[in-house]
Amino acid sequence: MSYLLDSNIVSYILKRNVIVDQKFREVRRLKQDVFISCITYYEVKRGLLAINATRQLAEFNKFCQTYKILLIDDLEIIELAIAD
Repeated sequence: MSYLLDSNIVSYILKRNVIVDQKFREVRRLKQDVFISCITYYEVKRGLLAINATRQLAEFNKFCQTYKILLIDDLEIIELAIAD
């Protein structure tokens, strides 16, 4: 199974939320694939920069080196998104 983390979950991980942290540890223990989207990357990074959260920004950068960021670079996906 793979997991695509949204902005809230990434924020909880950075804030060391006990419940989310336990689940995330279990996912890693089971060697499940973990991804974040480029949109989540933007939202989290922009938020941390806006409040000058340097410690969390450093942790987020480290997090992003560990887990793959999915880019929206497929024109077909983009076209489908704007077709609705």
